[in-house]
Amino acid sequence: MSEPHTRQLIAGMVGGGKGADIGKTHRFAMRLDGHYDLQAGIFGRDPSSSRAIGAALGVPADRNYGDVREMAEAEAVREDGVDVVVVATPNDSHFEIARTFLSSGISVVCEKPLTQDSVSAAELVRIAAANDAILAVPHCYSAYAMVRQAARMVRNGELGAIRFVDVEHASGWAATPLENEGHKQASWRTNPDIAGFPSVVGDLGTHAFHLLRYITGLEAQRLSGRLQTLVPGRRVFDNATVELELTGDVPARVWASMAATGHNHGLRIRVYGEKGSLEWQHEDPHYLKVQDPAGATTVLTQGLSTLHDDASRLTRVGLGHPEGFLGAFANFYSDLAEVLRARRDSTPLPERGLSFPTGVDGLIGVQFVEAVAASHHDDSAWIVPASAHQKAAA
Repeated sequence: MSEPHTRQLIAGMVGGGKGADIGKTHRFAMRLDGHYDLQAGIFGRDPSSSRAIGAALGVPADRNYGDVREMAEAEAVREDGVDVVVVATPNDSHFEIARTFLSSGISVVCEKPLTQDSVSAAELVRIAAANDAILAVPHCYSAYAMVRQAARMVRNGELGAIRFVDVEHASGWAATPLENEGHKQASWRTNPDIAGFPSVVGDLGTHAFHLLRYITGLEAQRLSGRLQTLVPGRRVFDNATVELELTGDVPARVWASMAATGHNHGLRIRVYGEKGSLEWQHEDPHYLKVQDPAGATTVLTQGLSTLHDDASRLTRVGLGHPEGFLGAFANFYSDLAEVLRARRDSTPLPERGLSFPTGVDGLIGVQFVEAVAASHHDDSAWIVPASAHQKAAA
């Protein structure tokens, strides 16, 4: 244990090497608020490339590892061992890597989907709890200031009873068969052995579903899903439409696509209540549009002095100075840092109603993927996801 706030948190990373933009995003975000120092890692399957990338990132040679188990064993016994390890690898490797570190008592940030099936996802949640480790999943769209504002408004009842929720993550990044052109990300994201056959649901649908849950506080009671492959010859589903019935019989819709031609990132949520509605779009994240029953529109801007504290505390610069994706990722890491530091330094844990997504959120996401796939297989029959069964039994 160190004196409170006397040193940075030590971070490690597995994956995120050459050609992996998500690895760079994690590293930029960890640096932004100065909470983390990247001191250990494995940055790809090729040992020479991994060592070169680690050296370029300033990782000491003796902590630039060649094997996950070696890294976990070595870091677990170091006095200055890693406080958290980021797993930024393709989907099929998440379970074994995360399990190795969690079993050693090392906290983990694991990219989504958490694993390829709910049994293994639940096992990671169990192992994290058994070893007093944090398991976090970077659904970082929930860390935008104006998403936190939306969540607080809904949870405070400012929209009244929720009547309908519509969320879409409709991207056009793979509207052409990039996997046939040597595109690294497309090659594994459209490989069913790596990404799973309902690829678009695990990749984009889980983000949309988590955003829905995070803002509304509602859970899926049952769902009906339809999967399509829009790009001819593609080996996975690249388009999904899901109808949901949420807590309290609230209807909702999720649309996820990697083949929405012409769309950029394409993440948007609209929540309709009895007293008004709100809309947030990722490509214009600085603003939250709120409408009353008469149709009058108020645009809330990040940095306004009248926002809820949940939004204000995540704003680094003043009104009129927009913040974006890396800032949201950094907000995720700042929330996580509060908890990791409190645990490390034996200080009180922060009391926050809205914070970072955990392994339980990752598990619910995997259960969502499985329920959508099961529904599609049964001609879009209504399916009760495992998360709803578990809540009913609790």
